[in-house]
Amino acid sequence: MTETAAVTWLTQDAYDRLKAELDKLSGPGRADITEKIAAARDEGDLKENGGYHAAREEQAKMEARIRELEAKLRNVEIGVPRDDGVVEPGMVVTAVVAGDTMTFLLGSREIAGSTEIEVYSPTSPLGAAISGHKVSDKVSYTAPNGKEIAVKIVAAKPFTG
Repeated sequence: MTETAAVTWLTQDAYDRLKAELDKLSGPGRADITEKIAAARDEGDLKENGGYHAAREEQAKMEARIRELEAKLRNVEIGVPRDDGVVEPGMVVTAVVAGDTMTFLLGSREIAGSTEIEVYSPTSPLGAAISGHKVSDKVSYTAPNGKEIAVKIVAAKPFTG
């Protein structure tokens, strides 16, 4: 595995979207949920206060998303990978997998945004098997069910959105 596995590759658009979401959640989002919790707390007995418990649950989900966004944005590479035929995060890969031709993005689901392209993580069995290989290389990987899956890389082009 190369060092790229630790880096999250993002387009500028994906980075901007995630950063805006993080800024909203960690600023106005936190203030809004704090107000909701305070208002629900003022309604009385916390044991039977559905609004209070719902607001606390919403707060927990929001804090988890903030941590997730911070982690994704901590070690990020922004831009378009080189068009050199090497499979790496940020590339749209066409491959023949177990006899079927597939086209997918190697990287984070956050990159694809609203596009319909299927996404495979570089750490998935398929992603790990093809990372660092070139067009026309043949590789294989072991599927979760234990079967050996043959893969031939047909094309690898940078994802442009």
